[in-house]
Amino acid sequence: MADPVNTRRYHSPARRQQAEETRRAVLRAARALFIARGYAETSVADVARQANVSVDTIYASVGRKPQLLLAVHDMILGSSDEPIPAEQRDYVRRLREAATAEDKILLYAETLAELLPDTVPLDLALRDAGAREPECRELRASISRRRRANMLLFAADLRGTGQLRPDLTDEQAADLVWSMNSPEYFQLLADAGYTPDEYARLLADVWTRTLLAPPPSGDQPARP
Repeated sequence: MADPVNTRRYHSPARRQQAEETRRAVLRAARALFIARGYAETSVADVARQANVSVDTIYASVGRKPQLLLAVHDMILGSSDEPIPAEQRDYVRRLREAATAEDKILLYAETLAELLPDTVPLDLALRDAGAREPECRELRASISRRRRANMLLFAADLRGTGQLRPDLTDEQAADLVWSMNSPEYFQLLADAGYTPDEYARLLADVWTRTLLAPPPSGDQPARP
């Protein structure tokens, strides 16, 4: 009797590396096209041509168009060629290492000023697409839920400094930050003429004044 055929798939380091390089090429192409043309004007076929791969390769390596946008969104937040989980992003590590609540707030506000000009147009495009595509609507809602969950971690980090107002819950503190780092809030201020740096200064001032307890000595800290 013939030996049974071994049907296990063969995986080599070279093959895995090639798959990772292909995925990175797809994500770089998607990022460039989404930023240059916008979400609605970019098709998966456009991304495939830019990355020199097939459409099926994109579906296999990343997913459908909404998943492409989510991956690009997380690339921008992580300042990387790959989507990076929030806890592994450089700015999150620096936030956690900052000694005072004022430093944490200022660092986070300045980071938003750097990142949101690129992520907000993608998010608002996803909002518009959600009017026609339920998948886009749910994806945008999931991004918002994830952002709120991350703000709960930020609020807990502020409380760990001992400077968060004791009459505020973590949920209340998180919701204030979550509302003001939203794409809608950023766009409202941009439409009113605020630059990203002015937006950051406003956030730092409002959050410092609203979230933190006054120092015991009564001396007010310098405002950002």
